[in-house]
Amino acid sequence: MARLPHSQAVCGRGGYDSDFSDDETGEKSDQRNKRTSNEDALLMKPFQKVKQVKVAHRQIAAEEWDREEARNRRFHLIAMDAYARHKKFVNDYILYYGGKKEDFKRSGASDKTDLDVVRENYRFLWKEEDAMDMNWEKRLAKKYYDKLFKEYCIADLSRYKENKFGFRWRHEKEVVSGKGQFSCGSKHCDEKEGLKSWEVNFGYIEHGEKRNALVKLRLCPECSCKLNFHFRRREVKPKKERERTEQNSEESKSKKLRLSHSKKHMSKRKKHKDHISSDDSDDSDKDPDKSEEQEVPSDGDFWKGPVQETDEKSREEEFDEYFQDLFL
Repeated sequence: MARLPHSQAVCGRGGYDSDFSDDETGEKSDQRNKRTSNEDALLMKPFQKVKQVKVAHRQIAAEEWDREEARNRRFHLIAMDAYARHKKFVNDYILYYGGKKEDFKRSGASDKTDLDVVRENYRFLWKEEDAMDMNWEKRLAKKYYDKLFKEYCIADLSRYKENKFGFRWRHEKEVVSGKGQFSCGSKHCDEKEGLKSWEVNFGYIEHGEKRNALVKLRLCPECSCKLNFHFRRREVKPKKERERTEQNSEESKSKKLRLSHSKKHMSKRKKHKDHISSDDSDDSDKDPDKSEEQEVPSDGDFWKGPVQETDEKSREEEFDEYFQDLFL
């Protein structure tokens, strides 16, 4: 029996050498791979991404990097306030395109505050026609006008010798402090005693249109003289004072009439005495003269004034009278 080489003997020991051994192992490995892939497909969750075994393309990687950078930039921009964001955009523009920061400064010549807008569109009295087709500037002025108190006015009497006066309505602080109602309504006066209420026909030109308004003022005696420097305005009084003045005027008229009648009667009496003798006149003048003297009042009665009221008033009536005098 011929002896085989050592290498061949080792390979063929035990009858394991075969031509189909490599094919069988390949088939087994494919089956294992299929089994693992099927198991992975069953265990994979619906929202889970597929694992990429291969390396991504350069373009896909660049797009993904850009998305991530955009997310980070957006997050930082949202975290900034408006001024810091504007400042960053300006700096980025100068960095990439060139220029100076002075080029971005705007001119403030045409800037207007809310007070400037109110002054331009302010109206002393708003009519229904003025409220039509209002822009935001007129709405702002109308909103300011609605907050004013339009019972009494504040007056500027600095040009009273020229018969020129300035009037405006009161705001909340002046109403709380009592300016224009419990103190003098003049702009530069704070007198609180001897105040009088005046009713003035205020003529003014507003937005090229001439208008009139009837306003009320509360002024001290000195400021009242300034108001009535050229001609006297109408003084507003409470109802009781009006009634008293009317009664006094009526009483004065009746007194004058009585005095005129008494003077006429006295003159007739003197003439009658001249024509009649002294004896007859003494007898005839006894009864009628006494009655006439009783009818004619004395001079002292004219200066006594009206009859004082003796009726006591309740507390509620006193409060009503007090509050009634506040708003004339």
